[in-house]
Amino acid sequence: MQLRHLSLLVLAAITAAACTPSDASVAEAPATPAAMTTLPPATTTTTVAPLAGESAPDTTTTTTTIGPIETPKRTLVVSGTGDVNLDPRFVRSFPSQGYDYAWTGLFGAFLADDLTIVNLECSPSDLGTPWDKPWTFRCDPAALPSMAAAGVDIANLANNHGMDYGFDAMLDGRRNLEAEGIDPVGTGADYDEAYTPVVEEINGWTVAVIGSGGVNPETGSWLARDDRPGMTHGDNTESIAEAIRAADEYADLVLVTAHWGEQGTTRPRAFERRQAEAWIDAGADGVFGHHQHVLQPLEFYNGRPIAWGLGNFVWQAYPPKSVNTAIAQFVYEPDGRVRACLVPVRIERPGHPVIQNASTLGCADTGAR
Repeated sequence: MQLRHLSLLVLAAITAAACTPSDASVAEAPATPAAMTTLPPATTTTTVAPLAGESAPDTTTTTTTIGPIETPKRTLVVSGTGDVNLDPRFVRSFPSQGYDYAWTGLFGAFLADDLTIVNLECSPSDLGTPWDKPWTFRCDPAALPSMAAAGVDIANLANNHGMDYGFDAMLDGRRNLEAEGIDPVGTGADYDEAYTPVVEEINGWTVAVIGSGGVNPETGSWLARDDRPGMTHGDNTESIAEAIRAADEYADLVLVTAHWGEQGTTRPRAFERRQAEAWIDAGADGVFGHHQHVLQPLEFYNGRPIAWGLGNFVWQAYPPKSVNTAIAQFVYEPDGRVRACLVPVRIERPGHPVIQNASTLGCADTGAR
């Protein structure tokens, strides 16, 4: 995770925040007992030397046990976005404006939070050749430093463009992201790596993030296997639930970034609802959804937030119904309370999302559901 540097503007915005976007802006779940992160007991050993004149050494060892040291949790703010595309052939503003342009309208939001997860809708590599499909996107690796500097921590590659230039490009893209301090999730050199979550230790919490690739355009050929690179099989609800249960054994929070749904729809389908419920029942503590290219609502299930569809983020400023989007923020409190909100964002120009009201950052407790 990257070191955060809060600007005074953002700090003031968060402490005075009132989350007021139009559709399901702020919600709060009932409190549940909060756990503490503890360190394992330590021991110290004292060796007593033999007394003078003794004919044979006699060593006595005493052991002092030091009890567990509690590391208290602090408030944790996690941000999630929809589709980020850093292909300069698609987002035509980048050649003239530069890649920093993608992040300058965000008031430092991803530096002010504790963890930022985006869906990276392109292959971040110079390797490979385009797959035979209607749309192929190649991220410029030169764009990755600006994304890291903006505060992005985790990039989901489990989507219908993460392998547009083949498996070698996907694996190279993972390395390129890691070189900039951004953790890739949802793909890997084999099945185990694709399903292995990114694990972050933040503010006393152990957070595991799983990437779910539920839109596979190649009839299974992009799916990771024991002997082949690829992405997670997000349309197989149980495969993701199994990864969640494994992560829940050691993590305080398990989050899923899920590429799913039907393009252009403004409400989740019954299939996504069944998936989200199964994943939360398995131990997930929140779901960030994307792929629909339009904004969908924020809801709770069993006290855990689900952002059903986060639309476009760093994208072209069209069509008109897609330019209004949001950052989903999930806020976890040490006492077990969970809040969530949609921070309103507008893609004002190609590749340039702009937060519409910085005071909405941080999902301030307004008492709303």
